[in-house]
Amino acid sequence: MRSKFWAIALSIILIVTVVFPAIAQFPLPNLLLPTSSGQVRSQQEVVTTWVSLDGRRLFQIAETRSNLAKRVDDIQQRLHSISQNYFQSNSTELQVQIRKENNLPVIYVNGEYLFTITGADAKLQAEEPFSLADKLRLSLEQDLRRAKLERQPEFLTRSGAIASGIFLSIVLISWGIRCWQWQITQRPKATPTSDPVTTQLSKQQHNNIQEVRRRLFQLAHSLIWGSGALLILSLFPYTRVIPSWILTVLRIPFTLGIVALATYVTVRLSYVLIDRFTSALAINTLLTPEDSLRLHLRVSTISGVTKSLATLSGVAIGTLIALTTVGVNIAPLLAGAGLLGVVISLASQNIIKDAINGFFIILEDQYALGDVINVGNVGGLVENLNLRITQLRDSEGRLITIPNSEIKIVANLSSRWSRADLSIPVAYHADIDHALELINNVGIQMDEDPKWIEQIIETPQVLGVENFGDRGVMIRVWIKTQPLKQWEVAREYRRRVKIAFDQAGIAIPLPQQAVWLNEIVPPSKADYDGKSPRSQDS
Repeated sequence: MRSKFWAIALSIILIVTVVFPAIAQFPLPNLLLPTSSGQVRSQQEVVTTWVSLDGRRLFQIAETRSNLAKRVDDIQQRLHSISQNYFQSNSTELQVQIRKENNLPVIYVNGEYLFTITGADAKLQAEEPFSLADKLRLSLEQDLRRAKLERQPEFLTRSGAIASGIFLSIVLISWGIRCWQWQITQRPKATPTSDPVTTQLSKQQHNNIQEVRRRLFQLAHSLIWGSGALLILSLFPYTRVIPSWILTVLRIPFTLGIVALATYVTVRLSYVLIDRFTSALAINTLLTPEDSLRLHLRVSTISGVTKSLATLSGVAIGTLIALTTVGVNIAPLLAGAGLLGVVISLASQNIIKDAINGFFIILEDQYALGDVINVGNVGGLVENLNLRITQLRDSEGRLITIPNSEIKIVANLSSRWSRADLSIPVAYHADIDHALELINNVGIQMDEDPKWIEQIIETPQVLGVENFGDRGVMIRVWIKTQPLKQWEVAREYRRRVKIAFDQAGIAIPLPQQAVWLNEIVPPSKADYDGKSPRSQDS
């Protein structure tokens, strides 16, 4: 904390004692770009631009679009020649004269022709031509004298000292921000709660906040070093044109970058708000332990879909803002987008059906991420769910993609609780009452086992003799379990029943079938005496 305080304090002292006096004494250059007064792209349209020296604007001229570039280049070349002659001379004498030629004022500097003030130039400033010429004469004289003064060794030495102070201030401010960022990252995290729903949402919220902070700190460092570099370059007349050139070249990329970063930060902040809302929803609606996992799955699904919508909305709005900032008229685009939306809606009715059905699947909590469902002839674990599709992973590892509009009837095998439905065969010759008692005892022991007590919700129910099959007597058992735990519990229950049957000498029958063979014996003499024929069973 002390290091951060001293870094900020020293940077403020340096800025107040070194930078601000320099800025007050030497006005900063105007680094704005050339402007245009018209919007219609006609060659005879009158447009405006600036004439500059050392990156600093001097005066504004007006000319038709077709002749503007040539006139500006001519004036800039003559101004460069005049200024170099003046800077290289040992004399400080400077004469800016106004002469009348063709009823128009003409500016001469030290006897050299600079430019003629036209009616368009005067109309631009809403003044008379000769009145405007008087003002330009005074401003040109002042600007040229200041430009020569800035090239003197004393001024360059002072500018170098100011640049050193600015650089040191930038280093200290950057270091202070770095220390601040490090202290924020070292803050203790929130203590995890016993509820997995709120724990996961809090973790996601923390990660999103950290990401926003990291991007903002990166932006702060970039702005500090970038603006500091431009400020240092603008102190010297030989490099003052560089900031203007950089801003001219990087204006559009810089604007788009700022819009993109703002969009990214806004989307991340929306993630934080969504996590906070869903966390509050989870806390207020979490009533029983049985609903914990189910609520976890539903919150994850709603949060994911809402974040996807927020991302799409943020990107769309950011794109419109970016187009607006670079000068694109978005009104026709919005009108065209509306018509295009109607055409797309008519051409993609299945997609609209998918979105509507997906919305009701999420709203009605038919299933969520992590559920195991059966849809028609396929089934598996729900790995992805959005407004358009549902993706399942079956037992063989295949990823099955189903459009939401195709989901008519769905069987959810893991909604709130599950059930293991077991049919245990017992041989016909076994003591059925003893077998029922063993099966019931195995269920009670497993329900009291600490390893399985959390996974089994209720004591297993032995329903009794369900059927007489070709494998023996079928005894049916129901075990109510936590979601997705029915298969694991069923496997363990079968293992224990097998061990108990082996210890009690009760056999688990195999499929069997009794076959009766009758052999017909030819009749003998005794048969004719009235005796019945012999029959042999085998």
